[in-house]
Formats: sequence, structure tokens, C-alpha cells
Amino acid sequence: EFEAAGAKILGVSKDSVEKHAKFRTKHDLATTLLSDAEGDVCERYGVWGEKKMYGKTFMGITRATFLIDGEGRIAKAWPKVKVAGHAEEVLEAVKAL
Repeated sequence: EFEAAGAKILGVSKDSVEKHAKFRTKHDLATTLLSDAEGDVCERYGVWGEKKMYGKTFMGITRATFLIDGEGRIAKAWPKVKVAGHAEEVLEAVKAL
């Protein structure tokens, strides 16, 4: 549906290209995954920061979605993504561009 709406989906994390390849194979994903090993993209998009889990604090990537328009500008951002219903919400925003 995203492709039909003219959208391209990219996933970005600090994992290596090799880790991404294994993850794509394991989960049978068609999504393009990009490696940001140095963290430059994560820093620029403001998704690298302090996280907490089970009472421990650590640095990591906050799950977020960015819709980038045809001009290369961020049209909409969803920080701290919750999976349930998220894809449908993003698809609606894509169609509204």
C-alpha cells in the first residue's frame, strides 16, 4: 500500500550492514535497512539518547518515524512510536501529501 501511494520505506539504525542483512533474512523483510554506524543520522534526527529499561539507564535509539516529502523536508514526525496502528496512521499521512 505504501508503494502504491508513492512512498519508499527505509529503516535506519547503528547496526552494521551485516547485522541488517541477517535481520532482514531472519524476519523475511523487504524493507531497505541503512547502517548509521557512526550515529550521524541518529544525532541529526534527534533519536539517539538516554533510555530506561528495567530500572537501568543506557544510550540508544528511540523508535521514531519521519515522513519526508518530495522536496526532502520532514513533513511529519512520530517520536516514540508504538507499533499498534502506526502503519495505518503513517499511510494516511502519506496519502495526504
